[in-house]
Amino acid sequence: MPGLDPESLGRPLSYHRADMDPRAGGPANLADILERVLDKGIVIAGDVQINLLDIELLTIRLRLLITSVDRAREMGINWWEGDPGLSRGAKHLESENKELRARLERLEHAIAAAGDGHTRGGRGDD
Repeated sequence: MPGLDPESLGRPLSYHRADMDPRAGGPANLADILERVLDKGIVIAGDVQINLLDIELLTIRLRLLITSVDRAREMGINWWEGDPGLSRGAKHLESENKELRARLERLEHAIAAAGDGHTRGGRGDD
């Protein structure tokens, strides 16, 4: 190939990458693009719909927001802070939830048993 002689490039052809050559005033590199996206944010939205004979079988609505954590907080988005699966106290919350469910179940059984005893005992109207 003319113009691609490795010796004329000053390095072996297999090591040459065009994106490694400095470009003055050229397009931004990946780090610049990533910094801009995380700073400003980007929204990607799309819908997928599957129909069969004009009958809607499935609709998937996709909404994707890519931004930095700081920028998300500025926008009022912080769902990860309260998500027990993502927080350090997830195991504690899980065990507390199990204890509360067991306590609720015991109380429900006690109320049901008290209600049965009240109806059996009657009011003396027999």
